[in-house]
Amino acid sequence: MLRNVIKEENAIILDFLQHGHAFDSRPGHLKTPIAQAIGKKHFVLLELVPKKGVFLQPLDEVYIGEGKRDQIHHIYGKVAYDKLTETAKAEAAEVIKEMVKKDEKKFVDFFNKAGPISTRMHQIELIPGVGKKHMWDILEKRQEKEFDSFEDIKKRVKLMSDPEKAIVKRIISELKGEDRYKIFIER
Repeated sequence: MLRNVIKEENAIILDFLQHGHAFDSRPGHLKTPIAQAIGKKHFVLLELVPKKGVFLQPLDEVYIGEGKRDQIHHIYGKVAYDKLTETAKAEAAEVIKEMVKKDEKKFVDFFNKAGPISTRMHQIELIPGVGKKHMWDILEKRQEKEFDSFEDIKKRVKLMSDPEKAIVKRIISELKGEDRYKIFIER
């Protein structure tokens, strides 16, 4: 069975290791610069090898899709969250926050369209801070009228914590592999 491979077109640099990984025991002249990055569409964590002479900064956006790449020589591969540098982890939280803010409609639509995972669990319950009571309240309110913003969710669902922050926490939790359900990151 062929599995669909998720491909990112663009990525945001989280950290740039000009002299490669610190744990790389090869001599300095053999080490390759590495950029740790996150894909803009599917939140894929990647390590990228820049072209010779290219110096990248955190928060730079780079093209990594098919065809001619200006700054990236090749994609080294996916990287696990726990293999990110501390700088990359800190930047990831901020970058994800910005990405969620920019694509608010997509995440609000999650609250409008999410369905049950099983007879005992609903996708909405995977959001940090949302239990059964909030879930039923969200389902009831979205039947009356779909949500149109994070602010709308906060206004209409009693005692709902910040849905935007909760989505960011969920994405980071998925990147860390804290449970088997993936609702926002690539599978």
